[in-house]
Amino acid sequence: MRAGRPPSPAVVALGGGHGLSASLSALRLMTDRITAVVTVADDGGSSGRLREELDVLPPGDLRMALAALCDDSDWGRTWRDVLQHRFASTGSLDRHAVGNLLIVAIWELLGDTVEGLDLVGRLLGARGRVLPMAAVPLEIEADVRRSDGSLVVVRGQSSVALTAEPITRVRLVPAEPAACPEALAAVAEADWVVLGPGSWYTSVLPHLLVPALRDALLATSAPIVLTLNLEPEAQGETDGMRAEAHLDALREHAATLRVHTIVADPAAVEDVDAVTERARAMGARLLLRQVSRGDGTGRHDPLRLAAAYRDVIEGFLGDVVRRQT
Repeated sequence: MRAGRPPSPAVVALGGGHGLSASLSALRLMTDRITAVVTVADDGGSSGRLREELDVLPPGDLRMALAALCDDSDWGRTWRDVLQHRFASTGSLDRHAVGNLLIVAIWELLGDTVEGLDLVGRLLGARGRVLPMAAVPLEIEADVRRSDGSLVVVRGQSSVALTAEPITRVRLVPAEPAACPEALAAVAEADWVVLGPGSWYTSVLPHLLVPALRDALLATSAPIVLTLNLEPEAQGETDGMRAEAHLDALREHAATLRVHTIVADPAAVEDVDAVTERARAMGARLLLRQVSRGDGTGRHDPLRLAAAYRDVIEGFLGDVVRRQT
């Protein structure tokens, strides 16, 4: 490190699936002091099958976070591809991800979830650490409003994710799960916390439903950056939801959470005034930056998202210096 150069920030990124992979792919361009705190409620596909058969945490979202943090070398990229590879067969291995099987095998051998994830991280040369948000597998329940005005309960992450009717509330089962202690320690020691993007009700909000983790986020002195999605999930849990509705849902589930900055792509914000109003109510400012790839895929561009995060951090540090002088 050059003399006088400030140390890389310690960042905790919370989420799951492709959304967390997007934020991690950006953050790894800025720092190697990253802790990914991952949802553990997946009950579909390979993860759901392993969860049911072996009574383990669903490994899929944890695998994706590890793959996003792999070392940018032939070694790291090869192991990333191994982790992400899925079998295609007519037997029981069909659609299982190799990384899911590897992670569960290491858990069985070591008998420790966190130690196992750390071992896989070392194998990949991961630029950071991956942790589960809770110590036990979780189930998501959602109150869904039908077209006739009635409320029904939809159970299971995969079912909630496919719900196209408005969701009014989500819960975890068990209702008060124990948080991963290492995740709590990471939040307490963080310089920055990044929440989102991702499936809003099944990957982002669940972090605020684990009591000890929610308390840690409410108590942290680290500025929180909220990253909005690029588009609603068509025929899914946020179908038809505008950007301000995402913020309303967040406040309904964690009314006192204070946010420093909300990062959004201009193309994803239909009513800037409405989003700005919601941001102020959360103590936040709205930062509009093109963070999409711009190719119509609805995916974040790591370089553009990293530049937005860097603007947030440098702006904050500049404000601190100005207040001190």
